[in-house]
Amino acid sequence: MLKICHITTVHHQNDVRIFQKECCSLAREFETVFLVVNGENIKKNKVLIKKVNVSYKTRITRFIKASIAVYKAALKENASIYHFHDPEFLPFAKKLKRKGFKVIYDVHEDVPRQILSKYWIPKIVRSIVSILFEKYENKIAQKLDYIITSTPFIRERFLKINTNTIDINNFPIIENFNAVNQLNFNAVCYVGSITPIRGIKENISATKKCGIQINIAGSYSPTNYRNELKKLSGWDSVIEYGQVSTKEINKIFKNSFAGLVTLKPIINYVDSLPIKMFEYMAAKLPVIASNFPLWKTIIEKNNIGICVDPNSTKEIEKAINVLINNSELAKEMGERGRKLVEEKYNWQIEEDKLYNVYRYLESC
Repeated sequence: MLKICHITTVHHQNDVRIFQKECCSLAREFETVFLVVNGENIKKNKVLIKKVNVSYKTRITRFIKASIAVYKAALKENASIYHFHDPEFLPFAKKLKRKGFKVIYDVHEDVPRQILSKYWIPKIVRSIVSILFEKYENKIAQKLDYIITSTPFIRERFLKINTNTIDINNFPIIENFNAVNQLNFNAVCYVGSITPIRGIKENISATKKCGIQINIAGSYSPTNYRNELKKLSGWDSVIEYGQVSTKEINKIFKNSFAGLVTLKPIINYVDSLPIKMFEYMAAKLPVIASNFPLWKTIIEKNNIGICVDPNSTKEIEKAINVLINNSELAKEMGERGRKLVEEKYNWQIEEDKLYNVYRYLESC
């Protein structure tokens, strides 16, 4: 049986894209090992998860020490195909390739564009760091066996340097999400990373003005951002859940009547396909989302929610009130969203694409 090895130096061992979707899907057909920094040694859903011990104090030392440790562990696996998920592993992917192994680069984000909004990189150098990293990433990526991207937009960038490129989108596993048949018009929800550029301040202010609550699940980045949000007059409308499992997410959805995904119009978000938007749809929740052209073609074209200016509390408030005052409209939007996920935006379709990549490499 073909042995494959997934590698991450950053993500958690239960990461939705890496473990719950890709590894678990592949383990049904191949021997699958998943190397995780500071995870645990366990076999789960036929995936053999192996812990790689690394101690570090800063982001820079993690970049270096974690990658070296995982590379050494990867060599011991002697897998036929290595599939890595973090750009910091690029130099070691190059080493694996030189040793004759087949290597897949799974590109979760458009990193050069992402760098432009990284708060921990000084603004004065972000542009030059972005340019240099893109050149470096392209140089290695063009020599790898396959590039898998999380969106069609990122796919188009890599197709220019490597024809073996495909988008495998991070769409939901339908059976993981319960359809909400009775909307709770006392609250909306936001699930995901809680950062300044994800529009959470405007969401809190809008829900306060509407006289409803907002269910928030996720981690704060930076961690002290919560202290800033607590100063908002609408903080008393917030119900916090922290980091939650899929089971708990379903409970949050059941206690909401709409899902919010009003990300700010930074370059890395405009062409993204945020997983939470599709999870809201899978749960039969209407979506209130940023008015990006790509998102409008999904949401407005299919009439599954309302697109707003993410910088406008008034527009978010208006959208919320439209749904509160039109319960049948909200229900119909949710039903159309669920149907769209069942027909198009689901993991089963993406899983078939993933299998095809591995079968192709197995035959080479």
